[in-house]
Amino acid sequence: MVSAMVCRSAVLGAVTLSLLAVPAQAAPLRAPAARGPAAALPAPDTAGLAAVLRSVVAKGAPGAMARIDDGTQVHRAAQGVADRTTRRALTTTDRFRVGSVTKTFSAVVLLQLVDEHRLALDTSVNHYLPGLLPDDRITVRHVLSHRSGLYDYTNDLFASSVSGFESVRDKVFTYRQLVNLSLKKPRTNAPGAAYSYSNTNFVVAGMLIEKLTGHSVRTEYENRIFKPLHLTDTFYVHPDTKIPGQHASGYLTADRAGAAPVDATDQTVSWAQSAGAIISSARDLDTFYSALVRGRLTSAARLAEMERFTRVNSTTSYGLGLRRRDLSCGISVYGHTGAVQGYYTYAFTTADGTRSLTALANASNSSDVLNTLATTLEPAFCGKQSSTRGATVPLEREDVAPAAPREQ
Repeated sequence: MVSAMVCRSAVLGAVTLSLLAVPAQAAPLRAPAARGPAAALPAPDTAGLAAVLRSVVAKGAPGAMARIDDGTQVHRAAQGVADRTTRRALTTTDRFRVGSVTKTFSAVVLLQLVDEHRLALDTSVNHYLPGLLPDDRITVRHVLSHRSGLYDYTNDLFASSVSGFESVRDKVFTYRQLVNLSLKKPRTNAPGAAYSYSNTNFVVAGMLIEKLTGHSVRTEYENRIFKPLHLTDTFYVHPDTKIPGQHASGYLTADRAGAAPVDATDQTVSWAQSAGAIISSARDLDTFYSALVRGRLTSAARLAEMERFTRVNSTTSYGLGLRRRDLSCGISVYGHTGAVQGYYTYAFTTADGTRSLTALANASNSSDVLNTLATTLEPAFCGKQSSTRGATVPLEREDVAPAAPREQ
C-alpha cells in the first residue's frame, strides 16, 4: 500500500554514519565563505520531490517522506507506510531516529562550551580526559572534524548488519567501552593528517560534554537546544528503547537477499549515544538547522569554526559536526546525514537558513535506498531545472559500518 501527499501550509512560528566514501587524503581546512546577500532560490520542485520518494519506496523502503520549510510555506510529501504490519501511512509528522544528525547537536553543545571559555578547540582531548587517548596530539578540533585518526568501531560491530545489530539491540555500553573497542585497532592516520569518518570521535565528544558540565548529554541537549528552540518532537531517551509518540517504524534490510527486513524500531542505540541516538521529526530538524546557521545557538565566531570545511569528495565537505553539500545549481546547503538501523535521514538548510529540507526513509542497509534518498536535495533546493536534467551525486556510504553497506 502506497499513499502520497503533497501540500503547502502556512508556517506557525519561527522556524539535522557518515554517508560518504572516504578518500585516503582530504583537502586542507577552508575558512567559511563570506556571506553576502542570498540569491533568490528557485521554487522547490514538489513534483520532482514526490517522484524521488516514490523511487525510494520502489527501491525497497516501506516509506519515505520529506518536508521543506521555506520560511513562509511548508511543502510536504510522503509515500508508503510507517508500519509494515498495520499499514499506517507514513506522514511528515512522524518521529524517527536521526542517526548521525545527532553529531551536529553534540558539536553545538561543545561549541557553546567554547563560547563559555570552558573548552578550547585546539587543546588535547587528554587535557580534559586524562589518559583516554593514546596520543596527546589529538585535539578537540580533530575529534569534531573526523581528523583524529581514531578507528571506527562500528566497522567491526556491524560487519554483518543484522546479526551485529541483534547482538547490541538491547545492550548498554559505557562511553569508555566504545572507545576501547576503537583502540583495539590501529589508527587510520596521524592526528590532523586526513579526514576519516569515525563514530568514535563523537563518543569522545559525549564524554567531553559530560566531564565539562557534570551533567548527562541528555540534560545538556535539552537545556541548551531542545527547550530553547521548542523542539517538542526531539528526545534523547538512551538507554530506553522506545520512540515516544507517533513514529515511523524502522526496518533493517536483511543481509541475505530475499529475506524479510528486520523491525529495528526498538533499540537502545547505546552503540552510538552522542554519535547517533537522538529521536526527532522533520519539523524539528528543519527548525534546528535553520536556527544554527542563523546564529541562534552559538556566537558568530563559533559558527565560523563549524564552517571551516575539509573537502571530502566532489560535492561534500565536513566542518565541525556539520556537512556542506554543493548542488548542481551552484547552491551549497548545510546540515548532516544520518543512518541508524531502520532509518536514513538527510537534513540540510541554505547558508542563510531560509529554506530547510528533512528527508527520511524508514529503511537502512540498502545502498539503493540510500543513494536514491540523497537525490531529494536537488528538487528541494535547485527546483525544476535541476530535477529535469537529473543531476548526479557521488555514491553514498553508511555511517553505520561504512565499509559494508548492502548492495542491491
